[in-house]
Amino acid sequence: MHARTPEHAAFAEAIDAFCRDRTGTRAQRDALTRHGTEAHNPALYAQMAELGWLGAGIPLKHGGSGGGIQDMCVFAERTAYGLAPVGGYVTTAVSAGPYVKYGTEAQREKVLGGITRGRVEAISISEPGAGSDAAAITCRATRTQGGWVINGQKTWCSNAHLADHLLLVARTHTSGSRHEGLTMFCVPASTPGVEIRGIPTMAGKDVNDVFFTDCFLPESAVVGAVDQAWPQLMSGLNSERLILAATMLGRGRRAFDDAVAYVKERKQFGKPVGSFQALKHRIADLATELDCCELLVYRVAAMADEAPERMLPREASMAKLKTSETAKRVALEGMQMMGGYGYATEYDMESHLRATVISTVYGGTSEIQRDIIGKTFGL
Repeated sequence: MHARTPEHAAFAEAIDAFCRDRTGTRAQRDALTRHGTEAHNPALYAQMAELGWLGAGIPLKHGGSGGGIQDMCVFAERTAYGLAPVGGYVTTAVSAGPYVKYGTEAQREKVLGGITRGRVEAISISEPGAGSDAAAITCRATRTQGGWVINGQKTWCSNAHLADHLLLVARTHTSGSRHEGLTMFCVPASTPGVEIRGIPTMAGKDVNDVFFTDCFLPESAVVGAVDQAWPQLMSGLNSERLILAATMLGRGRRAFDDAVAYVKERKQFGKPVGSFQALKHRIADLATELDCCELLVYRVAAMADEAPERMLPREASMAKLKTSETAKRVALEGMQMMGGYGYATEYDMESHLRATVISTVYGGTSEIQRDIIGKTFGL
């Protein structure tokens, strides 16, 4: 990465050195991920926690190491580039925001303190009938004596099987507009009535269905204000989209560097295949696109840090859209340039493709990002 500040450069260099030492070889990564079937290694994550890295973006008063979204982006980008199996970080970082802004002191101590020690958190919004249309949530929270009872199903919940808590968004009333009547809850994953079932995917163990059956939560489980989950969610979109964008920036750069290394070594017709104009121009275009992505991601992150309360729907959506689409393109082009070897599990390119192709779907699809950007122009 191109350094934003000397502190960011030092942070990036430390992460790069860590990854070279612990995840630098295919054998190391296979051992940490059960041959690519698991995206998160708790022991490796705990080592990062001991170094204080997981507290990036969490205020000092809540046990973190301070900093802002730019620091979180540096961590997400460089761990993705280093192929470190810390897939729990993104949902953890996204979940942290609402607790920082709206959580009680008890919630902050429990959740944010756990994050800095290497615990994973998850956020549960999507349902079988509420994906891109998040306002269609039907999972119900009903008031009862001393708290709430939750009934319903969530789906595509990333890292629920690893998480200490689920940051649940449930419907607490049905009057008013569809965006009203939603409330956030902090749900310990071990709560009776919570059932987590993995959804098989080509990326291995990653996402889950979550079922709530007469799940009782005390009043203290409410995060923020009752019926105010929607504006609370909207206030966190900057960090969510930027962290996702930074992750794909790192993975896209890694796919690019792997492709370049291959086309420099692979020879056909008596010379490296990278010397042929068709591949050389393809490399030039991808390099240019990745640099554009980096400039966009860190410019928007700097804007968010300068004015934490400012909503940046256009800019944050642009960063997520551009970077995820570019990372997917780099992986696809890399596979094409490597030919059959790009498809073989002997090389990392096929895993780059699996990691990037889904990035244009989760966290708001590319179509939704384009729609948001268009609306900011009054369309």
